[in-house]
Amino acid sequence: MNNETAVIERHPWPPFIPEGARLLFLGTFPPGSHRWSMPFFYPNPINDFWRVMGLIYFNDKDKLYLPHLKTFDLEKIKEFLAQRHIAMSDTGLEVRRLKGNASDKYLEIVTPIALADVLSQMPECTTIATTGEKAAQVVAHITATEMPKTGGYTDTFFADRNIRIYRMPSTSRAYPLALDKKADIYRQMLSERNLCDPL
Repeated sequence: MNNETAVIERHPWPPFIPEGARLLFLGTFPPGSHRWSMPFFYPNPINDFWRVMGLIYFNDKDKLYLPHLKTFDLEKIKEFLAQRHIAMSDTGLEVRRLKGNASDKYLEIVTPIALADVLSQMPECTTIATTGEKAAQVVAHITATEMPKTGGYTDTFFADRNIRIYRMPSTSRAYPLALDKKADIYRQMLSERNLCDPL
């Protein structure tokens, strides 16, 4: 499969933007629908994003998971995101899968997110956190900034505001870092932005 024969896929859902959103998480693009356990961001049960959130906010990696159904608890996830003022989206609006799989390495971003337009819907958002290298590359290109090292950040002025852009480790299990170590890096970022405070 090459660039000419790979089908262009459009992102299956809009950004999730709760009222008063202060942080925008940006991944790359969802896996194929056959890998979804729910119609929402990080839908693959073997991706650990929601387990990282469970560890940080509930001290329980399975707090947002329904093990008997092998799916995430979408209602609880949306409630959690709204309470914590966290928005979700991806950097790819239209993509081609050059190898037919979910690997970012073989994902071509045809049309990136209209980031300034998305941010215009969340005037209180001053933090972007990318989850993985490809997402970090796309955001660096859009914002004309240097890509931070993993766990680091860069400050810039974009979309009529000062904004801090973090590069987080991928929550894919293909990324060679233990779950608790990933959670530590995410926790540090959330703490720096005062997003770990008790409700």
